[in-house]
Amino acid sequence: MNEEGLVKLIPVILCGGAGSRLWPVSRELHPKPFMRLADGQSLLQKAFLRAVDLPGVEEVLTVTNRELFFKTEDDFREVNHGNRATSFILEPFGRNTAAAVAAAALRVAATHGPDATILVLAADHLIADQSAFAAAVKRAQELAATGKVVTFGIRPEAPETGYGYIEAEGDKVLRFVEKPSLEKAREYVESQRFLWNSGMFCFTAAAILREFKQHAKDILEATEACLAESRVAQANGWTQVELTASGFSKVREDSLDYAIMERCAQAAVVPCTIGWSDVGSWAAVSELAKADAEGNRVEGEALLHDVQNCYFMSQDRLIGAVGVEDLIVIDTPDALLVANRHRTQDVKHVYATLKARGHEAYKVHRTVHRPWGTYTVLEEGTRFKIKRIEVRPGASLSLQMHHHRSEHWIVVSGMAKVVNGDQELFISTNESTYIPAGHKHRLENPGVIDLVMIEVQSGEYLGEDDIVRFQDIYGRA
Repeated sequence: MNEEGLVKLIPVILCGGAGSRLWPVSRELHPKPFMRLADGQSLLQKAFLRAVDLPGVEEVLTVTNRELFFKTEDDFREVNHGNRATSFILEPFGRNTAAAVAAAALRVAATHGPDATILVLAADHLIADQSAFAAAVKRAQELAATGKVVTFGIRPEAPETGYGYIEAEGDKVLRFVEKPSLEKAREYVESQRFLWNSGMFCFTAAAILREFKQHAKDILEATEACLAESRVAQANGWTQVELTASGFSKVREDSLDYAIMERCAQAAVVPCTIGWSDVGSWAAVSELAKADAEGNRVEGEALLHDVQNCYFMSQDRLIGAVGVEDLIVIDTPDALLVANRHRTQDVKHVYATLKARGHEAYKVHRTVHRPWGTYTVLEEGTRFKIKRIEVRPGASLSLQMHHHRSEHWIVVSGMAKVVNGDQELFISTNESTYIPAGHKHRLENPGVIDLVMIEVQSGEYLGEDDIVRFQDIYGRA
């Protein structure tokens, strides 16, 4: 119980995955949870706000990749106006949801006690009806208090082949079913015995650890050993548990559904209608925008002539379309997607091909987020690259050196504090400095406004891996 007499509720947000079906907006280092919707909020921010709005919440625990921590921190900082307690478990690489939940349950049991209730939420889902969601969570907490391991089943609106299903009688789980054929999905919906598997869960820490001991003891023990050797740190008022790569590599990869739920005799389900969507394809994203009389939806600027049932998204450029129908067109600064709106699940194949070829477009955007701010590649060619760099007030890049490239820095706005070899100097707007290859250097923003500068790189090799870090306040040295 907390001070208000409510059972402790610890939402655990699972933030990971590639979001390959939402390429080119979703990339490996900018996955689906960080997509901004029309209201300016990301899916991750919506998950956080959904969690802290529930009664009895003690803190929000987020499990995410180490590379995504600073981006996650930035998203939370924008919306965490109540300064709710927030902690993180940082994975060196993905091991699917069983390992993530095991780590979270062990951490919650250690910090809040085994009777604390855990609510597992995906970072990339939408829920339109918060009051119905809160009511469903309350019912799930009641079941969890009896030792049940609870999942949330969404009452299906139509036959859907992209979701798993749960066959249920009341709150009793009869069985879990894999993604069905369209014919089977129709049968499931017509029977009114099946629910969509939402991927959200509720249980006490003690109950889920009990199930791990019974059904996936190896995952639990390996995760526990990894936690024991991992670093716990406090930064910006938030607790971070950084899992070691050596320890986490010994944890078997599996989903919570396969490892636990399908084998659990204590599984229960809360059937609910909460306006849920996993936003799993561009067709699903398009449904969030308002349609015109011809069924077209536009985010950005587009001129349409004789166009029906299309979705256009453009961050910067004007789109012109003539005489087309049933298209999805997604325009980003470095990649364009054109797809039949009935084939949007297949976008993942484009992503997979890019990854197999080592093409950067699967991994990053032209604008890349770093702990200190962002950089945007404006232009590049043989032996040169031009970037726009933005450094937040008080932030600093690492003390570093490049073997193969020199850099010319020109300040556009703000003030830069620069280490250049043996020199330390301040550079104001319209001033510049030149850094030869092999020189140690560091860029810092000592001011109270953003530092904006243009960096011109030249050399035989301009890859981001040509960097030697000597000192770094973000632990990357």
